[in-house]
Amino acid sequence: MTTPEQVFGPLSPVEALTAIAAIQKCLIDYCHGIDRCDADLVASVYHPDATDDHGSFVGLGAEFAIQATKKLREYAMATTHFCGLPSITFESPTIAHVETQVLAWHRVHESGGPREFLEQFCGRYFDRFECRDGDWRIAHRALTHDWDHKEFIDPAFTNGKFTPSPRSK
Repeated sequence: MTTPEQVFGPLSPVEALTAIAAIQKCLIDYCHGIDRCDADLVASVYHPDATDDHGSFVGLGAEFAIQATKKLREYAMATTHFCGLPSITFESPTIAHVETQVLAWHRVHESGGPREFLEQFCGRYFDRFECRDGDWRIAHRALTHDWDHKEFIDPAFTNGKFTPSPRSK
């Protein structure tokens, strides 16, 4: 039989469930911010001194938020990022190690051509979340790569059939 200590670590069940909800909200806010190219929302999931290693970018989380949203706004017509359920291990009442699968789709115009293609990426976020003054945010993130795929697409629906999703506030 699993004990509460094995599930919640050094936190009480209420503390752990509160932390889990806050961590999941950060993950959702991150995806929402990236897909809407909202640098402020993306930056809000990081502590001010947090670091991010996205492979092509290594630096402060707030700097990543600015650079990534600017690049996606210029590069991709639309993006969708989806995080799976996180695996959370509490090291202490204020530190959690979180592994989350991520799937990302970027719809892009072919450079110099009339066609569109879809970049698909699957990887994992390895995050260290810290609770500072009752606020759970990312202290360090490392993105790893599982697989990727690029395919040319023909839109399934005619332009204007649906209201386009917003990319900013």
